[in-house]
Amino acid sequence: MKTGVQIALLRGINVGKANRVSMEELRGLLSGLGYLEVRTLLNSGNAVFEGADARKDGAGVIEKALQKKLGVACRVIVISAADLAVIVKENSLAKVADNPSRLHVAVPCAPHDLARLRPLQGQQWGDERLAVGTAAAYLWCPRGVIESRLVKAVDRALGSSVTMRNWATVLKLSRMTAG
Repeated sequence: MKTGVQIALLRGINVGKANRVSMEELRGLLSGLGYLEVRTLLNSGNAVFEGADARKDGAGVIEKALQKKLGVACRVIVISAADLAVIVKENSLAKVADNPSRLHVAVPCAPHDLARLRPLQGQQWGDERLAVGTAAAYLWCPRGVIESRLVKAVDRALGSSVTMRNWATVLKLSRMTAG
């Protein structure tokens, strides 16, 4: 794993017609902020880059730059490659899930926010499952997220302080950050 490798996860961009950001613009914006080796994954706001630690103040700087330069207001969560490695390692639902696009990883702005999900762990979710790790929560939604009671409950508990990616995307990001 490279030192200084970070991942920016933008919440709610390129979903429908609102908050449209091209990945070329996102790469340019991050490069303009001084980050190096900027790469994007898919068209849903996933960027891998190198540079000074952006986990604390950097997320806010990126959010402000998105608003000022692109006119897009969205939450940005930045994690390190080491954080992502922990997220991948702690996924206790990977063996249960038979479809990586229906297994979701909820990454909070701050890991302590995950404590708000603890009461949900004891509830029955039918065929859905919830596991909470130290850096993320894992949601198995075999019928998808649109009608998922679990996704709605996690949204109520964490609001805009979390963003979700499916397991396939998380694994692709992990491969991008491996040195």
